[in-house]
Amino acid sequence: MSEWLVLAVAIAAACAVVILITFVRDRRAPEDEDPSDTPDVIEYMTMWIGVVYAIVLGLAIAGVWEARGVAQDRVSTEAHALHEISERVRVYPPDVRDRIRDDVNAYVGYVVKTEWQEMADNGQVTKRGDQLMQRIRVDVTDYEPKTDFQAQAYQPLVDQVTAADQARAARADSTGPTMPGVVWFGLIAGAVITVGMIFALQIRRTTRELVLAGLFSTLIAFLLFLIWDFDAPYSRGITATADPFLTLFPGAGH
Repeated sequence: MSEWLVLAVAIAAACAVVILITFVRDRRAPEDEDPSDTPDVIEYMTMWIGVVYAIVLGLAIAGVWEARGVAQDRVSTEAHALHEISERVRVYPPDVRDRIRDDVNAYVGYVVKTEWQEMADNGQVTKRGDQLMQRIRVDVTDYEPKTDFQAQAYQPLVDQVTAADQARAARADSTGPTMPGVVWFGLIAGAVITVGMIFALQIRRTTRELVLAGLFSTLIAFLLFLIWDFDAPYSRGITATADPFLTLFPGAGH
């Protein structure tokens, strides 16, 4: 199911529920009911429930957006570390240099063309990617420098391998949803309570009130969809991209 279809279904369902309950309530309401006679305490509670829920929604949106930004930063860190490895090995003998660069290019190409799709589809990295990263580590750490110049480059290369490996591990940890189930329970329950308070105000079946109730429920549904869409940094919505790899390794996508 596409993301736009999910949004359309959520909005339609929210509006349909509000309109249906309004009509049912209006038909069952006593003839002498006065819709304008709403206790002040209910109006006060409705106001504060709306304010509190708006704050919760804002914090949730900020949280998933920040998680998406962190995920993109991890990709950038990994790509830059691999690029530094590829550039710094120029002081090594040609056979060692070419082997390390070939393994770096193989890893980047695999991540861009294969592993990225696996993260989007199944929310996890692959064992093959782990093996290719391990091959780069072995290439760098197992080489014994022959000159002082090579010895000076050795430790920075090892540090860059560590940085790339740590960034990969962090990327693997952030492939799934970032919002815990209990938070989703609170968001959905809060939406039900907030929209339900409309009926506590004795909404009538006038065009104006129905339109306002529908718009309010649509807004709630859209904000929940927005949180859901950003909740998986690599598979939904405005996702973290592989652009840092493609920028630093232009041939990786071919």
